[in-house]
Amino acid sequence: MKILNDSIKAMLAKELPVQATVSKDGLPDIGPKRSLRVYDDQTLIYNENTGGQTLQNIRDGSKMAIAVIDRPALDGYRIVGTPELFSAGTAPYDNALAFAEKNGMKTPKFAVLIHIDDIYTLKSGPDAGKKLDEPASAR
Repeated sequence: MKILNDSIKAMLAKELPVQATVSKDGLPDIGPKRSLRVYDDQTLIYNENTGGQTLQNIRDGSKMAIAVIDRPALDGYRIVGTPELFSAGTAPYDNALAFAEKNGMKTPKFAVLIHIDDIYTLKSGPDAGKKLDEPASAR
C-alpha cells in the first residue's frame, strides 16, 4: 500500500475528486464523488449513495481510479486502489453516516473504503503520469 502525503490530503480536502471504475464488460464509468475523503494514511472513503453502476462495478471486482486536480496550479494526482464495501454496523459505515449527517446528505447505502495500490502525479511537465515512488530512471 502507498501512503497519502500532506499535499495529496490537502488537495483531496479542497478539490472535487472524480472516480472511475469499469464494468465486467469493460465499459468505463466515471463521476464526481463529493463525499470522497481521507480515511487514514493508506485509505480513502466515500459514501455510496446511489447504488448505481459504480456499486455494481465494485461488486463485480473493479479496481477504482480517483483523479483530483488543482487546475490553476496544473497539479494533481491519480490514485488507484481496491474498493471494499461496508454496511451498517461497521466502523467505516459509522464514519460515512456521521459524515452524511454533518454535511446534510442522505443516509448512505454503503461506505466504500479504497485501499491505495498506487499513486501517480498529474502535475504538468516531464514527470506527468509518474508513479510517486518510481525512480526517475525508470521512466
